[in-house]
Amino acid sequence: MKLLAIIINYKTAEMTVEAINAFLRECNAYPDARAVVVDNDSQDGSFETLSRAVDERGWSNRVDVLASPWNGGFAWGVNYGVRHGLSLEDVPEYFYLQNSDAFPDEAAIEKLVGYLDSHEEFGIAGSYIHGTGGAENDPHTTAFRFPSVASEFEATLGVGLVSKLLAHKVVSPPLPTVNTPVGWLAGASMLIRREVFENVGLFDDGFFLYFEETDFCLRAARAGYPTVYVRESEVTHIGSVSTGYQDLSQPTPTYWYASRHRYFLKNHGRGTLWLANLVYIVGGLLRRVRYAIIRRPSHEPKKHMRHFLRFNLWPGRKPDVHPPGRPSSGSMPPSGSPITPIQGTS
Repeated sequence: MKLLAIIINYKTAEMTVEAINAFLRECNAYPDARAVVVDNDSQDGSFETLSRAVDERGWSNRVDVLASPWNGGFAWGVNYGVRHGLSLEDVPEYFYLQNSDAFPDEAAIEKLVGYLDSHEEFGIAGSYIHGTGGAENDPHTTAFRFPSVASEFEATLGVGLVSKLLAHKVVSPPLPTVNTPVGWLAGASMLIRREVFENVGLFDDGFFLYFEETDFCLRAARAGYPTVYVRESEVTHIGSVSTGYQDLSQPTPTYWYASRHRYFLKNHGRGTLWLANLVYIVGGLLRRVRYAIIRRPSHEPKKHMRHFLRFNLWPGRKPDVHPPGRPSSGSMPPSGSPITPIQGTS
């Protein structure tokens, strides 16, 4: 099989059906391409709605709908689908991650596949993502550098001169206008070679949401599978439909703090984690003082710094990151690399 798409659904069944339709429409060049839809324990009838839609639209020979026994987040859902793909008799050459609210534009998938086919030095490729306002008018920032201590200070301080001095460390630089190697990409439209999963492992499902793509792309890059941003592949994306996290008047979800903590501890060690925490706090407090003096709004989520301090500095913190009821390993699909929790991340 040339290509297997993995689409994660969480309480967005009708939109997911349209995402499946968009994938099938744009992969006509690959008649053996299939999709696996993982319902992440929506508990709202999504699995039944998706299964019925697949049957009614005649997609049964190309689309599998799976019911995850637990909502373990994005990485968990991706791994559920990848394990299914690796267990098939006809194992796919590429895995294509597509959000349930992402709709590939014309030839978007072909351009990703074509790029990796002709550039064996890359293991992961991602698309130019834009909103419903159009490719030129509504770009989404989805191509990034890896986070670092310097980038944490630059981002929280918000001073133009410092940002210029640390321009090479900014996590979200201006979007490339041509195909360009990048650190990591958002998973709304991401093509991954099978060999990456075989040699690097699956996504780390210790991340409930946020930083899972960052971690995976970093692990892949360290193993010799860097990531490339394919500007000519364009995908329409609505964004934050499943999470609902758009309103800055609402607090930052607890799992963002947990995922950031896990990323730095796992990939850079405890010393770098605490240094990153220190510069984040110092930069954030200096920004607050500066903005108070010039009477400028901070434009950060409600109580963000207070919750950051509580999560990272409060002894004995036990964040409620995942819903209860994680299934046993016996309920997992076969054939996949096990994910080992990182010690000391909570």
